[in-house]
Order: sequence, then structure tokens, then C-alpha cells
Amino acid sequence: MPFALLASTFATVFLAELGDKTQLAIVTISGTSTRPGAVFAGSSAALVLASLLGAAAGGSLSAVIPTNALQLAASVGFLVIGVRLVQRSSKQEAEESLAE
Repeated sequence: MPFALLASTFATVFLAELGDKTQLAIVTISGTSTRPGAVFAGSSAALVLASLLGAAAGGSLSAVIPTNALQLAASVGFLVIGVRLVQRSSKQEAEESLAE
């Protein structure tokens, strides 16, 4: 197994998950439970399954669609999401300033 790929994948997923909705949900569930080990096991299994599905889908898609096209589609998707979040935030700020 290529260590560089393993390390970069770990770092990317770890950093992407910090402060994510998933982590916040886990903190909330763990805070209302007396069994943090069960919360950890359940959330770990869910993340492993989601990652397995993503890796399988990515491997299958790359066999049909060129890698450059997949990277472009992912980039455009993230760009669209980012632009929409900025627009929504700007709209909320404008509404809040009008309400004052």
C-alpha cells in the first residue's frame, strides 16, 4: 500500500471532518449519552461505510469517466457551493442590517 497516498488521504479527511456537521452531531449525541464508547463505535462505523461507498463510487466512475473530467466536476461543484454560501451569507447580513 502506498504510504504517501494513505497519509494524504488521512490528512485530507481528518482536516475536512474537523468542525464538520458530523463532528458536531457526534458531540451532541455523546453529550446526551452515558456511553461515549458506543457513540464512537457507531460514528466510526458510519464514517468507514461512507468512505467505502465513496471510494467504490470513485473507482467505478474513474473507469467510465476520465479523471480530469471528474476533478473538474468536483471543482465546479465545490465552487458553486462556495458561491451560494457567500451569497446566502451576504443576503443574511443585508437583511440583518436593515432590521437594525
